[in-house]
Amino acid sequence: MEEDYISFVRKCHKCQIHANRMNIPPSKLYSMTLPWPFSVWGIDVIGAVLPKGSNGHEFILVAIEYFTKWVEAQSYVMLKALHVAKFIRNNICQYGVPNEIILDNSLHFKKEVVDLLDKYNVSFHKSSTYRPQTNGVVEAANKNVKNIMRKIVETNRNWLDKLSFAL
Repeated sequence: MEEDYISFVRKCHKCQIHANRMNIPPSKLYSMTLPWPFSVWGIDVIGAVLPKGSNGHEFILVAIEYFTKWVEAQSYVMLKALHVAKFIRNNICQYGVPNEIILDNSLHFKKEVVDLLDKYNVSFHKSSTYRPQTNGVVEAANKNVKNIMRKIVETNRNWLDKLSFAL
């Protein structure tokens, strides 16, 4: 059966084009201890996606839960801090109020988001401006969402319809 899989993947044109390339040499892994599921989330933005979706959306807000690796995503025409705060309230807090959220230093995570996190007493950390890869779990989720979208999108403008399947 394994030989059948190998031969199938070798014949699949999309699998060959979109395969992950290992550009970084292997390094030591460090375990990250988390107290319980849905307590720590990381949030990042994919955008601006070109071409825009069929309804004009060009930003994707991606959140990943660090313990279970559960991914939530939503697309937007224009992404503002108010939209991010609403996303946190509706998509993340549906699993319970998190203990901690990790963000980057984007303009999308300003006043409304900080006010919401203070209101719910959620601690938040920002990844380094010069090294956004420090929020590696979210960056890996973004990469996976992009790779899956490339494989399942038939036309460039219907990526919005396939977003839920990519998660």
